[in-house]
Amino acid sequence: MQTAQTTLGVIGLGYVGLPLAVEAGHGGMRVLGFDVNPAVAEGVNRGASHIQDVPSEHVAGLRQAGLLEATTDMARLSECDVVSICVPTPLSKTRDPDISYILSASDAVAKGLRKGQLVVLESTTYPGTTKEVLLPALEATGLQVGQDFNLCFSPERVDPGNPTWNTKNTPKVVGGITAACTEAGKAFYERFLDTVVPVSSAEAAEMTKILENTFRAVNIGLVNETAIIADRLGVDIWEVIDAASTKPFGFMRFTPGPGLGGHCIPVDPHYLSWKMRTLNYKTRFIELASEINSEMPYFVVGKVREALNRRKKSVNGSRILLLGVAYKRDIEDVRESPALDVLKLLEEDGAHVSYHDPFVPELHEEGVDMHSTELTDDALAWADAVVILTDHSDFDYARVVEKSRVLVDARHVAPRTATEPGAGWIVKG
Repeated sequence: MQTAQTTLGVIGLGYVGLPLAVEAGHGGMRVLGFDVNPAVAEGVNRGASHIQDVPSEHVAGLRQAGLLEATTDMARLSECDVVSICVPTPLSKTRDPDISYILSASDAVAKGLRKGQLVVLESTTYPGTTKEVLLPALEATGLQVGQDFNLCFSPERVDPGNPTWNTKNTPKVVGGITAACTEAGKAFYERFLDTVVPVSSAEAAEMTKILENTFRAVNIGLVNETAIIADRLGVDIWEVIDAASTKPFGFMRFTPGPGLGGHCIPVDPHYLSWKMRTLNYKTRFIELASEINSEMPYFVVGKVREALNRRKKSVNGSRILLLGVAYKRDIEDVRESPALDVLKLLEEDGAHVSYHDPFVPELHEEGVDMHSTELTDDALAWADAVVILTDHSDFDYARVVEKSRVLVDARHVAPRTATEPGAGWIVKG
């Protein structure tokens, strides 16, 4: 089968699906994107991108070339030679996996499944999902995996806002239900991605993604706890990290912050925790790291309280300006952002809270409804305390230090003054 003759169907045109669709289109494939949101499909068909990392001109160019189309009609999955499932996999309030989107997608794929199709699950999930959930639904059609159709898992590795690593050049792991499935998945991705890494099974591929983000969550938890320890000892944690980073082996740099945010690191390890609970095993590192990381917003609010106390002010009644509410630098994503926790904790203490974030003009999350305020000298002077929660590149940190009365820096990006040598979390207070 030639690339130009292949039609790829992408279920879910979010931060994973749309970049995948665009890269496949750039590789010469015809791409049919599926989304339950009509506004998303209509936008793509107008040549507009709703994803920050995908320029609209790329979408428009593929539309003009006839290589990209979006629809809400799942019946058209039968037109596709390859189907990639890129749907959300959130956690429930009890931190159990919510695979309802995967179930809906698998039902839709099964209805249009035909001989020769390759089906790939890219949504992050617990080890065993591909074999235990997708495979039975697809084989219920009477077609046999590895013979009539191929089924793989290939974890998304998208890092929003990363200027270096993207969908095309980030190595792509793929594992199939059978060896033939793996070969089919490998051959498919090699058509438009730089590097493909085959593994022996779908479970190995599923576990790979969980390990990657558990590694980050645990190490961030370690450095966050070390930051609390250093603070109580009166030691500058960033000075310690800089010194430790000079070791050319055996140490990897992680930095503390206000907590964990985003679509992967705070969520993915809990898929493994849930799976292991069903096997009567407790994932102790994961649980402890989650506990520590979830406490960091309280630590930051404690630093705001301490800084205001130095000025003989209480949090109650104080005006506090938060700089950045996105979960990380230079992106618009606020999912699981620790800034939301900091905001709510300060409001619970009676503070009058506003925020500025050039990437998040409006905030409507978890009961919070606010608009970004303009970052003027007057806004900085208005605030009894300013708190840096997201280290966006275009913030003028020297100006923030100069104009703020009290400044708490949870990202260690503000220049330190002579009155706060080395400095920890409180830059001015």
